[in-house]
Amino acid sequence: MSACRTATAALCLSAAPLSAFADTPAPVMPEPAPVVAAPMADPGPEFAFTLRGGVAAKPSYFGSDDVEFGPDLGFSFGYLRAFGREFGSLDPDLEPLGPHLRGSFRYIPERDSSEFDEISGLDDVDAAVELGLGIGYRARNYEAFADLRYGAIGHESLVAEVGADALFRPTDRLTVSAGPRLFMGSDDYADTYYGVSAGESAASGLEAYDAGGGLLRAGVELGATYRIDDNWGVEGAIRYDQFLNDAEDSPIVRQGDDSQLKVRIGVTRRITLDF
Repeated sequence: MSACRTATAALCLSAAPLSAFADTPAPVMPEPAPVVAAPMADPGPEFAFTLRGGVAAKPSYFGSDDVEFGPDLGFSFGYLRAFGREFGSLDPDLEPLGPHLRGSFRYIPERDSSEFDEISGLDDVDAAVELGLGIGYRARNYEAFADLRYGAIGHESLVAEVGADALFRPTDRLTVSAGPRLFMGSDDYADTYYGVSAGESAASGLEAYDAGGGLLRAGVELGATYRIDDNWGVEGAIRYDQFLNDAEDSPIVRQGDDSQLKVRIGVTRRITLDF
């Protein structure tokens, strides 16, 4: 009987801790906070373009039969992202096949008539910078373009140029192009470079002439571009032009040369700007 009481007491003692744990509430683990993806920042504007700088041999002025060396500058459009839209490509290896936008730039040196006996007495013409845009269409073996520019500095007139090229690729880095060119200018442009006022006629001895705009030159250009790497390259071209219409009939051209030859070579640099 004593042994039975002892066993019962031991059983009760052994059960006591279990009862105590049973009355203790289990710890509550907090639920993990939901992961919320941070909103993606809207990419800012970005602009990629290529600048060309070099030297050119060309007539001293439009219609001159003298040749002089001077700077040669160029600009080409690569890529633009703005206002949620994208034009072009940031990939320098990607050719913009199909229709695309393009930049257009031209620098015209000043014409100082006192430096040339044949036009001495004509008004000087300030240096001009033409800026504009164009549209182009490019395929693997050919391209065509139409550019419209405005004389932002200098003549303050409109000019347009259209052309097409056949493309040849002797190597992966070298592209050769060849094709025709047509150049047009407004009345103000034609009068600036080919016109002779009554006062200028009296001072220079050239016939007075009121030049009108329209198709002023037609020519052909042979060019080559060698890409050194993704950012640097070398570009050169030879261009021949024949003056037409009011440009060809100008006394300035008649006393000089009605055809023009320009040779240029320069280095190109691709530039990307983030705003």
